[in-house]
Amino acid sequence: MIEDSAVGDPRSPGESRRIAVTGDLTMASIGSVVGPLRAIEPAGTELALDLGGIERIDTAGAWIIHRMVKDWSAAGVPTHVENASTEAERLIATVAANDARVSRREPRGNVVIDRLSRIGAAMVAAANNIGLFLAFLGQTLVVLAGTVAGKRSLRWNAFIHQCEAIGVSALGIVGLLLFLVGMVVAQQGAVQLRQFGAEVFVVNLVGRSIARELGVLLTAIMVAGRSASAFAAQIGSMKLNQEVDALETIGLSPIEVLVIPRVAAMALMMLLLGFYGIVMAILGGGLFAWVSLDIPPSAFFGRIQEVTPLSDLVIGLIKAPVFGVIIAMMGCFQGLQVSGNAESVGERTTRAVVESIFAVIVIDAFFAVFFSALGFN
Repeated sequence: MIEDSAVGDPRSPGESRRIAVTGDLTMASIGSVVGPLRAIEPAGTELALDLGGIERIDTAGAWIIHRMVKDWSAAGVPTHVENASTEAERLIATVAANDARVSRREPRGNVVIDRLSRIGAAMVAAANNIGLFLAFLGQTLVVLAGTVAGKRSLRWNAFIHQCEAIGVSALGIVGLLLFLVGMVVAQQGAVQLRQFGAEVFVVNLVGRSIARELGVLLTAIMVAGRSASAFAAQIGSMKLNQEVDALETIGLSPIEVLVIPRVAAMALMMLLLGFYGIVMAILGGGLFAWVSLDIPPSAFFGRIQEVTPLSDLVIGLIKAPVFGVIIAMMGCFQGLQVSGNAESVGERTTRAVVESIFAVIVIDAFFAVFFSALGFN
């Protein structure tokens, strides 16, 4: 119930006004209160809401009281609450404290169109990224050709440092990984060939699969995880610190100073690491064959030489420097694309690893088809 009273004429602008609300102000009864409250036109010099007769109040009732006080005050009539219980005051204060504007969520459009728009934006971004990489590839090949022709000098200190970081530091992890892979290939091959009583052909499986495919491929994946990320992080940090801009300012080419030593070192080290990984994997397979299949090392390695053609080893080693060049260029390219803040370094480092591994696998598949078409089966 609502009682409207005032001293003198309630409509007179010089008089104070008092509105008493009684009964319940809860969600169940709020409908009978909202209409009469909103119908009251604020007038006078002051308006008081008397809540002394309120028996029960919940959040809905507190919200109505808060909005009425706020709206009438905004209309130019100072309004306050009187005789409210402690609980009612606390509830009204809590509602008032949480009365804040929030950003409205933009209405969602058609789901299909939105999805197509995202796919299109991703394709445009991918095409732009490919274009930037091709431009970077062209610039790098021009500088590399000048270096090979002797028109530009290779920075030997940087080259040797990168050879150590890429190759020597990776000997332990690459050797362990390929040794274990050789054992796994031999073990799984033995399990399958034992059904036909042909465990001796485990030697053929280990020799041909490791020398032609797995040795170099797994080495490239390991090096991509180590070195592509390192290249992207190093060059990206230099880009953020404006060291790359400083090189250009003093007349030095960032590609000649930063990219070429890394590309050359990666191509050489991948060749050596690929051969090293093949040897370690064959040693792992030979150890398993000796321990589990009673094939002595002399017989194992003699059989390896008989069943593994030299062309398999040559094909594997031909792929190694190509993988190295791709890994190095992916890492350097992503590093040079860093901009903004340190978050960009992490994003570009991740992309360098993912894209270099993807490129290595795609190129390996191309080599497999290419050499099979040439008759090297």
